[in-house]
Amino acid sequence: MARRALPTTAAALTAAAALLLTGCGGGDKSSSGDIKGADTGSGSPSASASASASAVADRPDVSLPKDLKLVFDFDTPSDTDRVAALGDAENYIRAINHGVTQQDPNDPAYQYYSAGDAARYANSQIKTYVKGGWTLTGTDRYYQAETSDGGASKSVKLTRVTFCENQAKAYGKEVKSGKVLYTKESLGSYLKFNILMASTKASPVWKAQSVTVTGKSKECQE
Repeated sequence: MARRALPTTAAALTAAAALLLTGCGGGDKSSSGDIKGADTGSGSPSASASASASAVADRPDVSLPKDLKLVFDFDTPSDTDRVAALGDAENYIRAINHGVTQQDPNDPAYQYYSAGDAARYANSQIKTYVKGGWTLTGTDRYYQAETSDGGASKSVKLTRVTFCENQAKAYGKEVKSGKVLYTKESLGSYLKFNILMASTKASPVWKAQSVTVTGKSKECQE
């Protein structure tokens, strides 16, 4: 996920922004052979508003510290598959934040909810925070969610999920000192996510396959 300005030097900030504002693409492929990892995983209900997407056991922990709150202000789709896809897209976002707060680039949560380019994107985000010595605090808001048919094959279903993020009240925090790196709200606080979610008939879990993040999104500005 693209994130607020964390580094304390201009050079570090520029380098981080170049990484964090670039989503990892990965073609929108609909055959089961192209969706690596889409047929794995099972789990228990998460904190997602779409509990029907999570009616299995043993999902990974995506809980967050008390000082970090994620708000998903999403309307519930009418289609059950889209409800499930949107719910696990939320879990993918939670999992990245969980990895950051746990300071673990190999955190099992994001690996459970993603595969391919989306998993590599999550790993790169977490690594950037760990390398910089930062974690997250504040309130991050997600809204204006939309879902659409992403195609399907005999064994794989695809759903495209898009939504906005307002990170104006979410901040980086230095792990060692606990210092919060406050930033002012600007156009850079608004981002647009586009995530391709995939599921197989063998599993109710929807995994993120590719994610694109557009920074300074005027259409998301509130």
